[in-house]
Amino acid sequence: MTDNHIDPERAQFDAFKDLPRDHPIEMLNLVRFREHAAYPEDHPLAGKGLTGAQAYANYGRDSGPVLARLGGRIVWRGAYQTTLIGPADEAWDACFIARYPDAAAFLAMVTDPDYKQAVIHRQAAVLTSRLIRTSPSDAGATFG
Repeated sequence: MTDNHIDPERAQFDAFKDLPRDHPIEMLNLVRFREHAAYPEDHPLAGKGLTGAQAYANYGRDSGPVLARLGGRIVWRGAYQTTLIGPADEAWDACFIARYPDAAAFLAMVTDPDYKQAVIHRQAAVLTSRLIRTSPSDAGATFG
């Protein structure tokens, strides 16, 4: 077991796969970058002095076409300011929501050969993250 929250634990991924796959999903992404990217030693960008933010930009560049090809898109992005309720040490460099036409599209993305190459940048970039699956619903005028 790990506590860096970069990749899903097996039980978390199994729980994701056990949920229905035939309706749209939205994935809340909260990401904190490493100061310095940590590429595997045999990667061409290892030791090139990239920041975590630069490595994450590489991830976005390389994974974006896969996301689009599968019908996904970023539906919201915001700049983190402060945590009002929650752990004070959880600050985020990237906050966004990705929408997928269904969970099957997300699963197709993470198993896509091009995505598997792109995710190396994410792993090099991320110090910690949260990835939360949600089911879209209608917005309303109240919290309830």
